[in-house]
Amino acid sequence: MTVVTTAPVGRRSRHGRVFLGTLAWLAGIVFFLPVAWMFLTSLHSEADAAANPPAVAAPLGLDGYRAFFGSGGGTSPWPALINSTTVAVTSTTWVLLLALPAAYALSVRPVRGWRDTLFFFLSTKMLPVVAGLLPVYLFARNTGLLDNVWLMAVLHTSMNLPIAVWMTQSFLADVPVSILEAARVDGARLPVILARVLVPVIAPGITATALICCILSWNELLLAQVLTSVTAQTAPVFLTGFITGEGLFLAQLCAASVVVSLPVLAAGLAAQDKLVQGLSLGAVK
Repeated sequence: MTVVTTAPVGRRSRHGRVFLGTLAWLAGIVFFLPVAWMFLTSLHSEADAAANPPAVAAPLGLDGYRAFFGSGGGTSPWPALINSTTVAVTSTTWVLLLALPAAYALSVRPVRGWRDTLFFFLSTKMLPVVAGLLPVYLFARNTGLLDNVWLMAVLHTSMNLPIAVWMTQSFLADVPVSILEAARVDGARLPVILARVLVPVIAPGITATALICCILSWNELLLAQVLTSVTAQTAPVFLTGFITGEGLFLAQLCAASVVVSLPVLAAGLAAQDKLVQGLSLGAVK
């Protein structure tokens, strides 16, 4: 007689799910604590923000945000925020327009040596940015492109393009070939196939790629710190202005960090379903 012992196994699986769920919540709380602390510090006065030990129960206010938006006669953050938005949106658009045909050539209609090509794209990310900073600076100075928003957009495009090609290629590799063959039988040319067949199928993957490229462009500091000054200054460079020789304006810096982080957080929340679908595309066969 065979004895079936499914109940203990079921209990163990439930216990395992509960444990993993609890562990995930704990990890999420740990990662969220610095963000919550930054937001709380942004509501304190400079004296309370710099107190040691921290004054957790100190009075709250919006002085840091008023100072960030220049209510006290300081520099307005709007030009820097507009520059960051322009660079991020422009470079992400250019990256997607270049990455999709390249990924098509590397996955759907693979060219000779496509694996070597993918490795070459990846190898460009192995060079530290600081190693190529001097040639880029000399080129920008000699061509009169220092402190130029469009130069920053081109540089961010070149930085994010390898990642976009790798991600888009992995998404296109999971597209059924029968769909493309049906489109070719109907007489569709390559531009139509890309725009009306492939893009709708891998829309979650494109959204995930666009969001990651946009975040990387929005957060980039080193190139912007060296190649911009006033006209093309981006938001991360503007944040560094709160660290001066007179001291660290911690409450204002935290308020500025919260405001600068809001667009990325809003974009992530708005596209979270597409982001999850895109990052998990092809994970389950």
